[in-house]
Amino acid sequence: MLFTAVNPNKVGIKYGESKFTVMYRGIPLGEASVPGFYQEAHSVRQVAATIAVDRINLQQADAADLVRDASLNDRVELRVLGDVGAKIRVMNFDSPGVQLILVLGYNKKAAKVTKVSVDCAIVISPRKQSLTYKQCGMRGQNDKRV
Repeated sequence: MLFTAVNPNKVGIKYGESKFTVMYRGIPLGEASVPGFYQEAHSVRQVAATIAVDRINLQQADAADLVRDASLNDRVELRVLGDVGAKIRVMNFDSPGVQLILVLGYNKKAAKVTKVSVDCAIVISPRKQSLTYKQCGMRGQNDKRV
């Protein structure tokens, strides 16, 4: 998976290591790991994540649905869940929290948090090897919906 991190702020952001669970129809398929990284102010960065599949707990009917979705429909719906920790970094000092501006659709909301839980529904096209749809929701550590 390839994530795009956008930092429109005047300060850098230090992201901690993140792990995301990738699910198909409520069944965990694997885990994506994103190493921690520092992002400069006013920058866009692409971050690669490798999905490790330990074992697939699909029943035969679910496996057949996955194959059918991929081969016949060219459409696989997945859900990506995980937490992202971030801190502001100024002159090699990290803040205890970060003021995040989350863009969901056309709404911008700000919340002071140190960790954000991410819940994304995505649809991929196996033939085109591309993302065809995404919708993401986020929740701050203080459990206040943002």
